[in-house]
Amino acid sequence: MTEQRTTATPAHEEEPPQPPAHWQADIVAADGGTVHLRPICPEDAEGLTGLMERSSDQTRYYRFFGPMKRLSDKDLYRFTHVDHTDRVAFVLLLGEQLIGVGRYDRYPGTTDAEVAFLVEDAHQGRGLGSVLLEHLSAAARERGITNFVAEVLTQNSRMVRVFLDAGYQASRSYEDGVVHLTFPIAPTETSLAVAYEREQRSESRSIARLLTPKSVAVVGASNDEAKIGNLVLRNLLDYGFEGPVYPVNPGVRHVRGVPAYASIEAIPDDVDLAVVAVPADEVAGVVDACRRKRVRGLVVISGGFGETGPAGREAERQLVASARASGMRVVGPNCLGIVNTDPAIRLDASLAPLVPARGRVGFFAQSGALGVALLERARSRNIGLSSFVSAGNRADVSGNDLLQYWATDPGTEVVLLHLESFGNPRKFARLARTVARTKPVVAVKSGRHGGLTPGLAGTSVAVPEQSVAALFASAGVIRVETVAQLFEVGLLLAHQPLPAGDRVAIVGNSTAMGVLVADSVLDQGLALAHEAPVDIGTNGSPEAFRTALQAAVDDDGVDSVVAVFLPPLVRTPPGEFGRVLREVSTASAKPVLATFLSAEGVPPELTVPDDAGMPARGSVPSYSTPERAVIALARVTEYARWRRRPMGTVPELAGVDAARARSVVLGAMAESPGGRPLTDDEILEMLAAYGVPLLGTRTATTADEAVAAADAVGYPVVLKSTAPWLRHRTDLGGVRLDLPDAAAVRAAFAAIPAGDPVIVQEMAAPGVATVVEVVDDPSFGALVSFGVGGVATELLGDRAYRTLPLTDLDAAELVRAPRAWPLLDGWRGSEPVDVAALEDLLLRVARLADDLPEVLGLTLSPVIVGPAAPWHGGRSLVVAGGTVRVGPPTARVEPGPRRMRDPS
Repeated sequence: MTEQRTTATPAHEEEPPQPPAHWQADIVAADGGTVHLRPICPEDAEGLTGLMERSSDQTRYYRFFGPMKRLSDKDLYRFTHVDHTDRVAFVLLLGEQLIGVGRYDRYPGTTDAEVAFLVEDAHQGRGLGSVLLEHLSAAARERGITNFVAEVLTQNSRMVRVFLDAGYQASRSYEDGVVHLTFPIAPTETSLAVAYEREQRSESRSIARLLTPKSVAVVGASNDEAKIGNLVLRNLLDYGFEGPVYPVNPGVRHVRGVPAYASIEAIPDDVDLAVVAVPADEVAGVVDACRRKRVRGLVVISGGFGETGPAGREAERQLVASARASGMRVVGPNCLGIVNTDPAIRLDASLAPLVPARGRVGFFAQSGALGVALLERARSRNIGLSSFVSAGNRADVSGNDLLQYWATDPGTEVVLLHLESFGNPRKFARLARTVARTKPVVAVKSGRHGGLTPGLAGTSVAVPEQSVAALFASAGVIRVETVAQLFEVGLLLAHQPLPAGDRVAIVGNSTAMGVLVADSVLDQGLALAHEAPVDIGTNGSPEAFRTALQAAVDDDGVDSVVAVFLPPLVRTPPGEFGRVLREVSTASAKPVLATFLSAEGVPPELTVPDDAGMPARGSVPSYSTPERAVIALARVTEYARWRRRPMGTVPELAGVDAARARSVVLGAMAESPGGRPLTDDEILEMLAAYGVPLLGTRTATTADEAVAAADAVGYPVVLKSTAPWLRHRTDLGGVRLDLPDAAAVRAAFAAIPAGDPVIVQEMAAPGVATVVEVVDDPSFGALVSFGVGGVATELLGDRAYRTLPLTDLDAAELVRAPRAWPLLDGWRGSEPVDVAALEDLLLRVARLADDLPEVLGLTLSPVIVGPAAPWHGGRSLVVAGGTVRVGPPTARVEPGPRRMRDPS
């Protein structure tokens, strides 16, 4: 690519302009390593010279269309001195070495810019050109540039592919051996999909580097059995790690019989993973040594960081920044460690005394202290794990990273998450929704009634409970309330198929227990397949048990089978009944679960062993009580329903004028940059722009104006005070209903406390009052909520929430989610309301919130809905009131270029 615009070095230096802080980012490369990206600065001249010197003749020729050995002083000055507006350049750094540069130069007087890259030969093929293009495009859009232009030699096919594979619609022309590319840089569905796919591959590989090392060093290994360095080394050795293990301790020659090294740099061979178990004040030096040794990943078990306060959080931030700059990911600090049960790896780099055997469940836990108990509970229930990560303070590696890894890991079929917080809730929602379409994701979220723990305050955001619930519901995450439920649901998912519906058959040898199961089935919203449980009696034989079970499995009216087996009075060994249950389950395409002798997990009698002797699919999970079994089944049934549900679409809506509504917002923000409530007239204008059906409404400040307004909208009318303390308060006289004529309007006007304007509105026909809201979560974005109006509903908090964007199926679910839904569906013989009109309103409000991120809060109340038209003047739904507040957006609206979470 040619460089034709040059300027002379000025006689005096001026203070260079400063780029935006958010243009810096840590990036995961395609091979899973990390690099740092930032805007170029004058001090990069030496690094740029070194990059040119290390680049091959071919690379320099492809970039400059000629055999340029080095940059002239004039070119070097121009390349490193940019204005960060019309001329922008980003550099990629690995440690202190500059390994790549990308830039754009605007064509004067246009919204087009030429773009070009140079990546060191040793780092080509790591996807760094694509990373530079994403970040340059984002910066260019901020600066008003709409198109990139690139000129590439035809033989430079790799660079041509960078542009063509980015998902933009590029036009091409050829002249004299040069490919001329022009493409708009606005994000498209294709470009976002490409970026997300690359992000998934990169982040997955970065976790694979941690979980599949070929060699491990334990820094802080000790012969003192009271030290954690001793325990980590012992677990690595005892579990049978397949590669070499290197103890690092300058004070001894051997640790647990293994030769020790004074430092990690003294190890003669390559080290893939370093487990750090030294005091907090020594960790920074260890990270520097690992950087020089070119270690690929760190597990920092040491505590004394973010959980201790501001100084610890700063040390934690520096730890992560230093590691990432050198290409390393970090698990921890203050963590339990990591486990990979793959027989080809056998990695137990953790403090857990015992870990579960090989299985199909991936498990992520934030808490290090709780992690030991969690692993023990999984082991006691015979739940096999594919891999386990305890993230501790989660300064770098988080649950999002593990979701990326498990999404494509063939050894993981079920994902269990123990979460205390979210680092990036919006990304979690996107990833979980994708993973849950093929693999169940089960999560228990602690802290539902409190804030963040000190150790997570620096890397997490507090998300209100309503937002968490909406996030999980929209993403298809199976939410459970307790750790016990986490494993009980995981147990069922790991061994049994998903049910095709909610009809449950009950088979057992106890009438009393069968009735308890039936009660639980109905309590959990499931359906009984038969009027009564099938009871073979306490003296029933194994063959009677088999006949009853097989009949239930073969019944087309049954979706799931719950078996209850108590100790029989006859002498038949319980194992015979277990064998029957196991054999019927193995041949069944429907889930079979049991309360078998009150055992928890998968007892030997119900195990179908795999090659390693662990429970394979077809094994029957057992629960200590019927209630626990049915709760697990209900969660799995709801998930199966979500997974069968089509994705839904965000429909096109007629009558939407987003520009008209935006002008209202811009006008309000121009007057009050910090934000303010919209006036009633502004609200009416905004809602009308989105086709929201409004009652005829006027504002009046005198009795004569009120009468004139009533004449215009038509009697009967309603008068409402606009005073905040009286708004919607019928009990305080702020609302006067069903005024039939001018005299009644004058009387009502006089009765409403003076000093504020009144709203004159046509009277709606009788219907059901509902409430639609947009709630802004600063860390997550907008949520749409729906509920039936009324004091009782408000008292009980009967509201349902969904995240944006809202699909047609999301809207249908949202209307039906409140417990008061029957009031809309013909309760006690009343005529059902027009639900389609409510769904349409929700879609319009969601579209408004998506289009206008400045809308920080919106309430439509009451939204009165009646039977399908004709009802109120041919309308089945009308909005009688509303409030809107606007302000600066609090959450990123458009996806930005790929970046790792900021460790600060």
